[in-house]
Amino acid sequence: MAKIAIIETGGKQYVVTQDSVLSIEKLDGITEKGMKVTFDKVLLTDDGSETKVGAPYLDGAKVSAELIEAGRRDKVTVIRYRQKSRHFVKRGHRQPYTKVRITALP
Repeated sequence: MAKIAIIETGGKQYVVTQDSVLSIEKLDGITEKGMKVTFDKVLLTDDGSETKVGAPYLDGAKVSAELIEAGRRDKVTVIRYRQKSRHFVKRGHRQPYTKVRITALP
C-alpha cells in the first residue's frame, strides 16, 4: 500500500501521495516554477502498517512539494437581473490557484 498523508492548506484538506499533483488555493510569496513548498499542517499519515492521527496536527510531520505553476482559473460570470426595473449588474471573477507536485511524505 502506498504512503498517504492528509494535509490542510487554504482552509481545505487534501489526501496526498508521492508524486501527486494538487491544484490548491494561492500561496503568498510562491511564484517561480520549481520553488520548494513545505506543508506543516499534517492531520494524518499512513504507511500501510501504521496510522498516525494528529490532534489536530502531527508534531514534526512535514510534507514537501514543488511549484508546477501559478495562475488564475477561467472566468466565472455572475449576473443579477430584476425584471421591469432596469436593474442589470454583470460581474466576473477569476480565482487564483497554485499547482504543486508532492515530492516527500513524512
